[in-house]
Amino acid sequence: MTILVVGSLALDSIQTPFGRTRDDLGGSAVYFSAAASLFDRVNLVGVVGSDFPQEHLDFLTSRNIDMRGLQVAEGKTFRWSGRYDYDMNTAQTLDTQLNVFATFHPVLPEDYKDSEYVFLANIDPELQLEVLSQVRQPKLVVLDTMNYWIDYKRDALTEAFRKSDVIIINEAETRQFGKTFSLIRAARKILELGPKVLIIKRGEYGASMFAAGHDPISSYFFVPAYPLEKYQDPTGAGDSFAGGFMGYLAKAGPISIGAMKRAVVHGSVVASYVVEEFSLNRLRTLTHNEIHERYEDFKHFSHFERFSDDRRPQSQVWADLAARG
Repeated sequence: MTILVVGSLALDSIQTPFGRTRDDLGGSAVYFSAAASLFDRVNLVGVVGSDFPQEHLDFLTSRNIDMRGLQVAEGKTFRWSGRYDYDMNTAQTLDTQLNVFATFHPVLPEDYKDSEYVFLANIDPELQLEVLSQVRQPKLVVLDTMNYWIDYKRDALTEAFRKSDVIIINEAETRQFGKTFSLIRAARKILELGPKVLIIKRGEYGASMFAAGHDPISSYFFVPAYPLEKYQDPTGAGDSFAGGFMGYLAKAGPISIGAMKRAVVHGSVVASYVVEEFSLNRLRTLTHNEIHERYEDFKHFSHFERFSDDRRPQSQVWADLAARG
């Protein structure tokens, strides 16, 4: 299968309580591609300036990523500077310089138009629609967005929602688009536009999924966040989640609700590794064995026995507690 991503490539400067970086590799298309390429081939479309470091291009081309859709424009690369305090769910933007990204329009190489899986990263919904006008018969279109586009490009975003199969946004954005405090009502409003699945990113609290065609409660699926001792930089976690999600689906084959659920877990696994180090450093060394190990951990976190049929061997701690009663 082939995966197309259209989004940003950036140079990020990040501050967290655990350190800082300057002009490090970032951007939605970069995090997504590095994650998805662990599973399958990725076609990347984006733009960088003439100042984009060759070492970053070398890293991307060393992965399973086709770079023929990358535009190199005269000028400076998109830059973002942000800070996280101990509430790692909230980024404080210190500076944004769009530079060459301000005039970017996606142009797909001819064979990219046959990509079967399409990820529209968090960019102007009018650009997302430009991409959808170029792809021919995708099997799955997944879209990400943010509060700014909900406020200022709602009509275009709504049209992009109608043409997408899966929407990936955070909890606040779900309520904002639905204009309600009820997450279920907001999810229903989005799904009524046409998407088959809504995935809600909840940061350190995990991710949840609603499926169309079912009662919102019966279709609800929740994955907790992986409990981490090492947590350095949440930048790119959402795009890495999307990369793991779509990479698994492209590799696994037929799309079903069951496959979607497993894909949500794979996305959560990949994102849990990304936040352990700054930038893409953890993705550079991540292996399939590590993904599998943490996937099995997630199965354990979310499993429980029948109400009166807990037959698992108990540790001595629980045996001592049971003996008291």
